[in-house]
Amino acid sequence: MAKGRPKKQIDHSTEDKIKEAARKVFHEKGFAATRTRDIAEEAGLNLALLNYYFKSKENLFEIITFETLFNFIQSLAIVFHDENSEFEEKIEMLAVKYIDFLSKEPNIPVFILTAIRDNPDNFADKIPFKTIVMGSYFYKQFLEKRERKEISETNPLQFLLNLMGLIIFPFIAKPIFENITGTKEKLFQEMMNERKKLIPIWIKNMIQA
Repeated sequence: MAKGRPKKQIDHSTEDKIKEAARKVFHEKGFAATRTRDIAEEAGLNLALLNYYFKSKENLFEIITFETLFNFIQSLAIVFHDENSEFEEKIEMLAVKYIDFLSKEPNIPVFILTAIRDNPDNFADKIPFKTIVMGSYFYKQFLEKRERKEISETNPLQFLLNLMGLIIFPFIAKPIFENITGTKEKLFQEMMNERKKLIPIWIKNMIQA
């Protein structure tokens, strides 16, 4: 028994090492441009070991995509289902959480959008989007404010698309924006930090228009 324990720890560590390397390469290159050899080299392992653990690039990509999407949605779910924060506070929390998250992982929005576009049914079945959004306390707060005529936007899904678009789109458009304006990384990040304060103001003006 004692001899078996180190082997299990090594196996677990190797699996995590492969997944971390795959996450980095897939996020940067996407599925089509990534070779299994690229992942093996990033992990510092031989190709045979990678194939032993994950069988195929397709299998590893599906695992990484699901985990990436789950982690991305988790912040949304935590904020949406928080019963101790007001509607306006949730907007502020989302802006801060996602801008901080995407500042560290700027490749994730394009990666997720591409993966879902190529296989929408697969991930829609695995991630309970409807429960996260329609069954949330945030959704209930929106309906209550609409009932009291405190907001002009009547469709909660339109509202959510506007909110997430304001947060996520700058990171998708970053390469084009930097190329056109000559904006450097430091200035772009300063602008994103500024958006943490501006987005709640824009949203408030938008729904009260």
